[in-house]
Amino acid sequence: MANKRKIINDPVFGFLTIPNELVYDVLQHPYVQRLGRIRQLGLSNFVYPGAMHSRFLHSIGAMHLMQEGLATLKSKGVELSESEAIAAQIAILLHDIGHGPFSHVLEHTLVDGITHEEISLLMMEQINRDLQSSVTEGRLQLDDYHGPLDLAIAIFKNQYPRHFLHQLISSQLDVDRMDYLCRDSFFSGVQEGRVASERLLKMLNVVDDKLVVELKGIYSVEKFLVARRLMYWQVYLHKTSVAAEQLLIKVLMRAKELAGQGVELFCSPALHYFLYNKITAADFTLGSEAMRQYALLDDSDVLSAIKAWMDCSDRLLRLLSAAFTNRSLFRGRLLTEPLSDVEKEALRSYYAQTLGITLHEAEYCFVEHVSTSNTYSEKDDSIDILYNDGTVRDIASASEILDLKALTRKPKKLYLFQYRI
Repeated sequence: MANKRKIINDPVFGFLTIPNELVYDVLQHPYVQRLGRIRQLGLSNFVYPGAMHSRFLHSIGAMHLMQEGLATLKSKGVELSESEAIAAQIAILLHDIGHGPFSHVLEHTLVDGITHEEISLLMMEQINRDLQSSVTEGRLQLDDYHGPLDLAIAIFKNQYPRHFLHQLISSQLDVDRMDYLCRDSFFSGVQEGRVASERLLKMLNVVDDKLVVELKGIYSVEKFLVARRLMYWQVYLHKTSVAAEQLLIKVLMRAKELAGQGVELFCSPALHYFLYNKITAADFTLGSEAMRQYALLDDSDVLSAIKAWMDCSDRLLRLLSAAFTNRSLFRGRLLTEPLSDVEKEALRSYYAQTLGITLHEAEYCFVEHVSTSNTYSEKDDSIDILYNDGTVRDIASASEILDLKALTRKPKKLYLFQYRI
């Protein structure tokens, strides 16, 4: 019998452990293994060449932090069954499973009306079905839940009575954010994103079924929020990364348009399915062809197709594909106000005349885009600080250095991205 208790050497957190057979079987599922073929930071490697790590690595890192956080809570007297602990680890392991190639790009181009979060949930349900038949007598039983992942799915959907378990997966201070800040900082080399994840986890506690951070951990929380703000503007929303993403969207939109006209383009079977069919949320059901093809789609499908399209019959797609492949990305500049109709028409005419394309095709050569992010939201679960006298206060009022207005403000940057000539 194969040994399913594995140790993984992670460059960020060191040795990570696979705690039992069920987690190992989930990890070995093709849906999870696919995450190793999808970059965590999409196109950020155009700016930070080291940012080539995968979503698989992020997922197992977040699972490790979940293990550490749960161990801390148990040491402080929070009652947790083995079933709950394993389910929470599986839930965070699968939290990003529905991501497509290059993060949100597919949601804007090849798939209509469904988000990666919704696809994640469908994939969890499918894995639950696939593993159901392999659950043997003597394996961990997850309380009153029949499927092996039923409890994990309930926690993920925030339908399990113990809310703090969901908060560890999805909140303003969750293990997902702790891992991606540490990991993305490490691989990009942007040290401002590094957070004290170990100390944050050691300071966690539970009061009235809500996660809290003990008062002596307040400075680590402040550093966490500042690091997240800096990483968004310095890495995730870096102008060049966004320019690359907007160019990729235009490439795929043009390919989709040509496919609709019956033009045959080189692509893998999985990419072909999404290019040559109008796929909507209604197509995504358990066991559907859309689900099967989506699970086969990864970064390599898109990159290999774009490289081949540099020699396709369509001039515009050739130009856009060559620009993306050779890193001649859209040029970006900040706007103080949206372009007027006259300015847009001038751009269309310029590209049509310069490149020898139609006015309609010239629409693919420029785009307006708004980048926005906020550090903290009053509408979501608050980050609560537990004082020594037992009172609990929101970090926005407890912090002496963070200003509530600055925390919740959502700055916006309006860009014009356009094809380089």
